[in-house]
Amino acid sequence: MPHDHSDHLSPSGHPYRKDDDTPLSYWQSMEIAIRELLVEKGITTPEEIGTQIDKMDARSPAQGAALVARAWVDPAFKARLLKDGSNASLEMGFDVGPMHLIAVENEPDVHNIIVCTLCSCYPRNLLGLPPDWYKSRAYRSRTVKEPRKVLAEFGVTLPDSTRVRVHDSTADMRYVVIPARPDGTEDLDETALAALVTRDSMIGTGLARTPSA
Repeated sequence: MPHDHSDHLSPSGHPYRKDDDTPLSYWQSMEIAIRELLVEKGITTPEEIGTQIDKMDARSPAQGAALVARAWVDPAFKARLLKDGSNASLEMGFDVGPMHLIAVENEPDVHNIIVCTLCSCYPRNLLGLPPDWYKSRAYRSRTVKEPRKVLAEFGVTLPDSTRVRVHDSTADMRYVVIPARPDGTEDLDETALAALVTRDSMIGTGLARTPSA
């Protein structure tokens, strides 16, 4: 029989809970209470909340990939990105908000990997939501202690001569890796290059794809 989902919606038009019997967590309950209070007080509207949710859902690693591809083909832009990641992102229409974005570049003798040891700080405005493993306790603790082992588990085996640099994100400072540009891509345009940039390569747990991959 037809089922009207409106009975599951809060006054702001969003579901109180998932369509199962899982109890709400403390933080979920707090989020609902604060959101409904803001609507009740006229500080925001359900439409404004929906717009912001849509914007968050639209963020994806494709934005970061476009940023990397531009850095690969434009040395002046790469210099600006390495100097001030936030402003360089804004040049391409990607507003990372109040956080300070730091771009780090992989080089023949240096490989960068990103972690947040305290929680799951991540450049969401640029890359979208973090993968579940990034938020796991195992990744957060092991990456700073044994980064080479962690990288090997992701399929990245580096020469002993390559120095691994671990960058710890904070609430107001996030990182993005500029992976090494694959060989044989000299004739590719930015769009084709961006397709080679993976989410994991911008975290440091992966490498950019080769053109034949």
